[in-house]
Amino acid sequence: MSKNTYPILDRINTSDDLKKIPLNELPKVCDELRNFIIDELSEHPGHLAASLGVVEITVALHYVMKTPYDRIIWDVGHQAYGHKILTGRRDRFHTNRQYKGISGFPKPEESEYDSFGVGHASTSISAGLGMSVAANLKHEKNQHIVAVIGDGSLTGGLAFEGLNNASISPNNLLMILNDNQIAIDPIRGGMHHYLVNITTSRTYNQLRFKLSQLLADMNILTSGKKRKITQISNQIKASFARQSNIFEGMNIRYFGPVDGHDCINLVRILDEIKDYNGPKVLHIVTKKGKGYRPAEESATEWHAPGKFNKETGERIISDPCGQPSLYQDVFGKTLVELAEQNEKIIGVTPAMVSGCSLNFLMEKMPHRTFDVGIAEGHAVTFSAGMAAEGMVPFCNIYSSFMQRAFDNVIHDVALQKLPVVFCLDRAGLVGPDGATHHGMFDLAYFRCIPHLTISAPLNELELRNLMYTAQLPDKGAFVIRYPKGNGVFCHCEWEQPFSEIAVGKGRCLKNGNDLAILSLGTIGNSASKAITAVENARGVSIAHYDMRFLKPLDEELLHSVAQKFNKIITIEDGVISGGFGSAVLEFFADNGYTPSVKRLGLPDRFIEQGTQAELYHEVELDAEGIDRSINDFLSA
Repeated sequence: MSKNTYPILDRINTSDDLKKIPLNELPKVCDELRNFIIDELSEHPGHLAASLGVVEITVALHYVMKTPYDRIIWDVGHQAYGHKILTGRRDRFHTNRQYKGISGFPKPEESEYDSFGVGHASTSISAGLGMSVAANLKHEKNQHIVAVIGDGSLTGGLAFEGLNNASISPNNLLMILNDNQIAIDPIRGGMHHYLVNITTSRTYNQLRFKLSQLLADMNILTSGKKRKITQISNQIKASFARQSNIFEGMNIRYFGPVDGHDCINLVRILDEIKDYNGPKVLHIVTKKGKGYRPAEESATEWHAPGKFNKETGERIISDPCGQPSLYQDVFGKTLVELAEQNEKIIGVTPAMVSGCSLNFLMEKMPHRTFDVGIAEGHAVTFSAGMAAEGMVPFCNIYSSFMQRAFDNVIHDVALQKLPVVFCLDRAGLVGPDGATHHGMFDLAYFRCIPHLTISAPLNELELRNLMYTAQLPDKGAFVIRYPKGNGVFCHCEWEQPFSEIAVGKGRCLKNGNDLAILSLGTIGNSASKAITAVENARGVSIAHYDMRFLKPLDEELLHSVAQKFNKIITIEDGVISGGFGSAVLEFFADNGYTPSVKRLGLPDRFIEQGTQAELYHEVELDAEGIDRSINDFLSA
């Protein structure tokens, strides 16, 4: 496939270069930028649809604002590819999300144009407000702070907290509300319906702003009178719209909605409003996937489509025949089976219906499936409320996103001993999304919470049986964590009759005499390969135990291991600080055992992007790295 040429884009490496382009040629810049993104992502996969949808506002912002002195904060960051391409990273963009390449998200260490590190949703308003307040305190009166947030991210509680504080703090924050009516999956909830129903006259907005400018120039619109005039204005606008405006009800100036794909008009509007004092919202309406028909027609599928043929729109997907099932699909299909047997089972997810495969249950039982939007804390407490009334919620949240609901798990679930089943998808190293998305910390941060059962399956069949076990009576709050990607069974071999797993009981996978290896979760499969290689090379005898549970630990098994072996290795795909290996060491210390113990796990640092294979190799948790660690330990 031939690539397009980019005669204008090739001249742009900074926002100053962009400003040299005549205003009437900006649509051409947008066309080239959009085509460049399609060209690159067809061969080097990434988040396509979101970045295509914000091309015009990206160009307009860098054209009007004096970046990087002016700050642009991109909520989540999926949509920031155009921003990266315009700010000196076009020649390196083919390394996006790749090992040792540029990050898939804005990252201050990467560029001065990346004002704030992002990757999780709903952070931009709070961060932008902090920057705007800081600018006032530093007397940087001419510095503009812009937070770009999608309507999907606006469902997050942190966004509402930021709006609430912005309404009373001295700031000049400009919030760009990118309204495309979809996150990864279609948005659900009252805020979505509210934005859909806003019908405020664009002519009225423009007229009111020009009138306010005129009154200010005549010294009629003083700060003392502004609040009263704004209140009257809001009442007039509410009458026009037949709906009150939530932003102006909070004394946040509102402009819009406007066409988010009219770059020249966006430049004009930004020029007009950027110096307006106080917090303000510019509501733009865009289409996710704009300019590439397959992405426009199926934004969910094209959120991150992998490689594709840009001419035909055909996605290049490996043949699933003979391949192991995805762990997420095992979860989704198993949950349907369990829900058919147990009418109390409910599915809950914060905006990851297709990502975690809860769409299987939604298709079969939509009345028992709840997508609560990007609101992890609410997802947990919502599940707790249902559990308090006798239901059995399966609350599926990606491991890294569960960090945002830590207090809810403690206060609303564990403290009350409520039977919520937390299924943590994407545990361990997830790959190209990098440091913001790795599920590194859940074992350590959950281990300290009372009344939690914490488990990790070795394979798909174990995942299935842990799910079955978790929904049985009197099991309490139950955590099951599993990785992104394929399992180990051939396709659908895991679809076997359910079997209860004894809570807090591990199992011996292989007997041995010279060394014991204790593994937790799917990392045990790499350990098994390493054990075979070491035994064949050295003629030693290695025992392997699949612990299954971090909490409660199988103390009977640990007593027997400590009494038999002088050398023990623990292996986990979570942070080594405070995780599974630490729990084993604490048990040995508390019981007077003194074996030599080597802990293998993720190092005490953030790990960048790459394929899962590359990253596990880097941290020496693939079979080769575990093999080397075993040999070093045996030789010590």
